[in-house]
Amino acid sequence: MSGTTDKIKGMANEAVGKAKQGIGEMTGSEKLKVEGAAQEAKGDAQQAMGDAKNAAKDAVDKTADTLKKPF
Repeated sequence: MSGTTDKIKGMANEAVGKAKQGIGEMTGSEKLKVEGAAQEAKGDAQQAMGDAKNAAKDAVDKTADTLKKPF
């Protein structure tokens, strides 16, 4: 999966997690609040993974570009 894909999925999981937490608050469902918090945390982790993948790709691309330049 690409870094951008991870970030998009992470944002979606965060949004769904926050929604579940809100519904849990309104309905008094402790289960939904916990599920929502877990899903939001999963989204945060996915976004961090996406950032790391993008940073690694950028570093590899920069190194490759440097190696292509004549001395």
